[in-house]
Amino acid sequence: MSTDPALFTRMYERSPDPWDFRDRWYERRKRGLTLAALPEERYGSAFEAGCSIGLLTRGLAARCSRILSMDSAPGAVAQARRELSGLDHVRVVRGRVPEDWPEGTFDLVVLSEVLYYFDNTELRGVLDRTLSSSAPGATVIAVHWRHEAAEHVRTGDDVHRILDGTPWLSRTCRHIEDGFLLEAFTVGHLGTARGEAP
Repeated sequence: MSTDPALFTRMYERSPDPWDFRDRWYERRKRGLTLAALPEERYGSAFEAGCSIGLLTRGLAARCSRILSMDSAPGAVAQARRELSGLDHVRVVRGRVPEDWPEGTFDLVVLSEVLYYFDNTELRGVLDRTLSSSAPGATVIAVHWRHEAAEHVRTGDDVHRILDGTPWLSRTCRHIEDGFLLEAFTVGHLGTARGEAP
C-alpha cells in the first residue's frame, strides 16, 4: 500500500522542517544539482509534486514562467506559500497525486523525493498522468534518496529502474551518489507507447 498521507501531516505538525531542508548542506547541495540538471534554461509551465516547504520551488521560479506546486500536508503548503509570497507566477495548492493531478500541459514535471511513497497502482497512475500532461519534448526530473526508510514503499534505486524502463522517457542526465540518484528525462510524443510500473 502507498504511504498514508496522514503521516506527512503529522510530521509537519511536529516540526516546520522535518527533513531539515533549509539548513542541511546535503539538501541545499541536492537542490543546486537538481536545478543544474535541467537541460533547458527556461520553461513555460512547470508542475512540482510534493513541494514541501517550497525551497526547490523558489529555485525553479527563476527558470519558469509559471509554476504549480502541490503538497498533501497543510503545514507544508502554508510554509511554501509564505516562502513564495510575492512570486505571482507561482501557485501552491494542497493535493495528492495522482488523484489531484492538475489540468493543463507542462513543459517540466518535477518528481523530487515522492515516487517511493506509492504502491504499484498509484505509481502507474503518476506516470500515466505525467505523460498525459506533458508537452512533447517536456522535461521530467526525478531525484530520490537511495537508502531504505520505514515509510518508503520501495527504494529510490527501484524507482529509477522503473523510470529507466519507461519507453516514453529518454534519459538526458544521470547523477548518482551514495545518498541520492538524480535523473532528467525528455518526454516522447504523446503517441509513444506508455510505460507501466510493474
